[in-house]
Amino acid sequence: MTPMPTKITALALGAPGTSEPLVVGYRVSTRKTKSAVTLSLAEKALPAESAQWLTRALENTQVKGEPDETRSVTDSAGRLIVATALPAKGDLEQLRRAAGAASRALAGHARATYAIEIGNSDELAAIAEGALLGAYQFHQFKGSSVNPKQLERITIAPGRSIKNSSQTLKRSEIIIKQVLMVRDLINMPPSYLTPTTFITLVKKLLPNSVKVQIKSDVQLRNEGYGGITAVGQGSANPPRLLHLSYRPAKARRKYAYVGKGITFDTGGLALKPAQGMEAMKSDMSGAAAVVGAIIAIAELRIPVAIDAWAPLAENMVSESATRPSDVISIYGGKTVEVLNPDAEGRLILADALVRAVEVSKDLDGIIDVATLTGAQIIALGKRTAAVMGNDDRFRDQFLSAAKSAGENFWPMPLPEELRPSLDSPTADLANIGERMGGMLVAGLFLREFVPADLPWLHLDIAGPSYNEGEPHGYTPVGGVGFAVRSLVHLAEVTSTR
Repeated sequence: MTPMPTKITALALGAPGTSEPLVVGYRVSTRKTKSAVTLSLAEKALPAESAQWLTRALENTQVKGEPDETRSVTDSAGRLIVATALPAKGDLEQLRRAAGAASRALAGHARATYAIEIGNSDELAAIAEGALLGAYQFHQFKGSSVNPKQLERITIAPGRSIKNSSQTLKRSEIIIKQVLMVRDLINMPPSYLTPTTFITLVKKLLPNSVKVQIKSDVQLRNEGYGGITAVGQGSANPPRLLHLSYRPAKARRKYAYVGKGITFDTGGLALKPAQGMEAMKSDMSGAAAVVGAIIAIAELRIPVAIDAWAPLAENMVSESATRPSDVISIYGGKTVEVLNPDAEGRLILADALVRAVEVSKDLDGIIDVATLTGAQIIALGKRTAAVMGNDDRFRDQFLSAAKSAGENFWPMPLPEELRPSLDSPTADLANIGERMGGMLVAGLFLREFVPADLPWLHLDIAGPSYNEGEPHGYTPVGGVGFAVRSLVHLAEVTSTR
């Protein structure tokens, strides 16, 4: 089986049709003991009598206006109307989620018109992005079973002229296409998505402006990439190092994005419990995110040079797997005692971080993205990622970009008192340290492989990268595609300064 990438739903601007499903918005306000519904409708989306009827219908179903709330009703002509609860005006992320919830409610329909009142291009982008993300379905491996119909075309009827509307929709399509590609990679079974298959699939998607270099397992071993080699040596599927570069003329910034690419993580000889191990196919979410980000940046022609690095390996159990207390040499010569083979992501990232700095000596910043620690989920839950780093200004730039993009990150410290816990009597340092604050200790480990004067951020996305619960907003079950939008938006906003 050779699965094809998920086909992105087509976006168009136009007037509301008369037969296909219509998406409208509503807000609820409480007056004394009664809740009142106010529709958010594009001009001429519905006749006045139909709008009045819909308002009464929503009030009769006792809508509360809560996030993810939708109601599906059929009018007298048999037309499906999906009403989605909207946030207070100005909350773009909640607007994205409302549009996504509507798309999920439209599963089984091929076309729909979104006729929510839109005031500006930011709101247009939010609705477009949410609608596209919410329409996503992954069914490439379902064989002969019947698959639900996916939205093939979404028409957005703003009801008024929106400045730069065509450019806004094009930008949204480019970015969301890459988020969906990342979701596809995360959702693929690990028997299919090995390090080599990851590279094969990615190479087919690269625009001409993105160049690719690959290091084989033999090259990695011979050239001293001890972290990637040690993690991948227990698997029959050999490790790889993927390097993508986008170098536009007159680039205004230069960044390196480094993503953890463990295509499956058993824990190695520190074997994980069977319960929940199936989610470890998502341990390459960071690598997929940096790949998706560089493709989107290139297709948007943002004047920022990007090097994306994806160290790829399977962490498996075999007679050749790395043993607890083995000492390995990271690229560049620093030695590490591997006290826990299940703390493997930081080992492959260390190799790639050192190499990224070596290749690009004039970087404005370097960011690593990784599903690195369970401690991140304990600290921040499943929907908020952590940001650590050595430069407050760079961190604040990223947080601002992430907020605008609609992804939740929270700044975390790198306490110096935890650093001695990484000391090893045998090597330069150990790969684990103090258990309490394990997310922060992992960040301190990675800091050892980045020059102190180079702005660096570590994004631990363990929680929000993979949704094992119920779908919500525009987020499906499975791969989320988290961090792509933030990385792209960081490049956008810093290219103008």
